[in-house]
Amino acid sequence: MSPIRVVFLVYPNVTQLDLTGPAQVLSRLPNAQVDLVWKSVDPVPTDSGFSLLPTMTLDDVDTADILCVPGGFGCIDVMHDDEVLAWVRRVGGSAQWVTSVCTGSLILGAAGLLKGYRATSHWAWSGYLTLFDAEPVAERVVFDRNRVTGGGVTAGIDFALALTARIAGEEYARSVQLGLEYDPHPPFDSGTPDKAGATLVAKVYERSNRMAPDREKQIETAAIRLTQRS
Repeated sequence: MSPIRVVFLVYPNVTQLDLTGPAQVLSRLPNAQVDLVWKSVDPVPTDSGFSLLPTMTLDDVDTADILCVPGGFGCIDVMHDDEVLAWVRRVGGSAQWVTSVCTGSLILGAAGLLKGYRATSHWAWSGYLTLFDAEPVAERVVFDRNRVTGGGVTAGIDFALALTARIAGEEYARSVQLGLEYDPHPPFDSGTPDKAGATLVAKVYERSNRMAPDREKQIETAAIRLTQRS
């Protein structure tokens, strides 16, 4: 059996669980080969205070069976990085599955890979998908042809299990879920805006605006650059 090549883009200030959650699941695919790819193989800082170690560079990787782009506040810089966007466009153009978690979908959008597709993202950022001619969907996992997008952060685990079921069958995906003892029982019922209420939603928006004060302008600029390229 040929290896299933799973390639994750890793970049500075990535949300590590966006990557490590689905990587843990997808690494259980039959004969999976997982690589983390960046411009160099030097450690890449995440938003959690520790670094991830790329296994290959952008120049080393031209193809993937599954391309996965995680999110994080660093996505804004990536959306303006022509070298990385060209790589995402090239690898995504031939990948069997083009996927993302959280705000990674905005990187796919900036690369021109979500035009005319339904997609999701973190709830606080999903509205920006329209700038890239994608249709935002308020769901935890969205399949549209070979595009598969997951919602915010922890949704990456659900996305990876759903994709595993598509590739290897539901029974196999169930066995992976059981092996990982993925049976979440969160202590609070505040995981979506509807459940959390307006006060908590406002606090999360405040944090996002503090971490990325010019995000709207930067994302709009990325969308304009994509239009000019087209």
